[in-house]
Amino acid sequence: MIQIFLAYLYLPTEHTPRVEALLENDPEWIAPTLWRSEFRNILALYLRKNLLSFDQALAIQSEAEALLQDNEFVVNSLDILQLVQNSKCSAYDCEFVALAQNMNVQMVTMDKKVLKNFPETATPLL
Repeated sequence: MIQIFLAYLYLPTEHTPRVEALLENDPEWIAPTLWRSEFRNILALYLRKNLLSFDQALAIQSEAEALLQDNEFVVNSLDILQLVQNSKCSAYDCEFVALAQNMNVQMVTMDKKVLKNFPETATPLL
């Protein structure tokens, strides 16, 4: 999901080069507003493990918010719950799927359950 991709973008991992290429190829990322809380949880983990300073975490959050400025959306609960009812995915995952479907775009993810349940919407990170 977007917050994981943001983590890979701002917190270097083995996946960082692929996520950087994805951003270069498609610089207009979208996300449900829920991404902020989830991304803050990732930063909180890095803070607790002393892998980032407070100032670094704050700067990364600010950069991520700037990246998604004007590209955050509230998703209709009916759409989410319908997807939940017809899949084995969480409401959280279905929020991202519903947004992709509502915006008529492909959702890039590494989540195997989402890829399996929504092959028409979800595509793997290459």
